Amino acid sequence: METIMSVFVPVHKDGRLYVFIFGIVTLLVYMVTQWQPFFWIGLLLTAWCAYFFRDPDRVTPQKEGLIIAPADGVVQSVKESVPPVELDMGSEQCTRVSIFMNVFDVHINRIPADGKIVRQAYTTGKFLNASLEKACEDNERHAILMETTSGNKIAFVQIAGLVAKRIKCWVRDGDEMKAGQRFGLIQFGSRVDVYLPKGVNSLVAVGQRAIAGETVIANEKGREKQREGEIRN
Repeated sequence: METIMSVFVPVHKDGRLYVFIFGIVTLLVYMVTQWQPFFWIGLLLTAWCAYFFRDPDRVTPQKEGLIIAPADGVVQSVKESVPPVELDMGSEQCTRVSIFMNVFDVHINRIPADGKIVRQAYTTGKFLNASLEKACEDNERHAILMETTSGNKIAFVQIAGLVAKRIKCWVRDGDEMKAGQRFGLIQFGSRVDVYLPKGVNSLVAVGQRAIAGETVIANEKGREKQREGEIRN
């Protein structure tokens, strides 16, 4: 089974148990009931579970100062905001880029910049719709402070959503990381916020689709103004 998955659908190891359970339940119930519609529904749900936990490789741009999207999804907002209080970064506002993941996006999260993990903080909270502005303060979340190789501090936050009930993070304080490396997973839809260094503008626009580990969302060494975008026909 693992070999088949690795060839056709690269499923992250944290999702293989779920796929196995979906498949076994489907087979057992079908064997007992012989109800064919349930079999096809169960098969569809098993395939969706494997799709949800897919873990494709990504090609990360290599250049000092680049800040890369930590999550797949739509750029929901780009605005000035105070970093999470639990990271003790002060009350000065900086640019916050919020990326919203729906249940069909890849949910493996990736490190946004080269640097060192300085501090982490897990905060319990609500499970409001992650697209709401207040979700960054009220929802359950895992915040990470990093010092980049350029000497700046950035923060990125995994935020639980309406159906997301589990946040996983695999890095430890003091870890030296490279942009694009896998660092965590949020199960079943959510959001990741990135707090850029003071004075660094976002290079993505609201509504743009970001790809974790590939889309450049900022450049610490650049002086480009905040980008804007529009839908064109």
